[in-house]
Amino acid sequence: MKVAIVLALGMTLFFNLTGGPLQTAVAPAGIISFEFAGNVANAQMIIASWGEHGRLVAAFGLGLDFLYPLVYAAAISLACVWAAERVQPKFPAAKWGIWLAWGAWLAALLDYVENVALVLLLFGSTAVLLPPLAFICAAIKFALVIAGIVYVLVAWLLFR
Repeated sequence: MKVAIVLALGMTLFFNLTGGPLQTAVAPAGIISFEFAGNVANAQMIIASWGEHGRLVAAFGLGLDFLYPLVYAAAISLACVWAAERVQPKFPAAKWGIWLAWGAWLAALLDYVENVALVLLLFGSTAVLLPPLAFICAAIKFALVIAGIVYVLVAWLLFR
């Protein structure tokens, strides 16, 4: 579990350190702005704001993001199971940890769907379904990831 957590945190830090060129006036949150573009016009404005170098950074990041979901899903799911085991004797919310462990893997699957949509947009697709698909997948992914992390942190704080 510790190795998975260290890898996930390391990859998260790497994405944050290398994503600077993706933060523009049009995309203040960088790649996250792209994930939540919502429509083709917004996605195209974000891509244009990045310039050639930014598009290369985005392409590299999206390519690496095909490994990242496996890493963060493993870290979150293992941590949720660990937390559920710590909570179980004291609080009936242990089963939430098991559900959230599976939710981390659902988040990873949604991340892959989102990544494919974003790659297609980055390479010029104007399919109107892609931005809303990426938006929905990103929203559910973030909700599941945040819920898993919060569950682990609360369990760690309350049931050490």
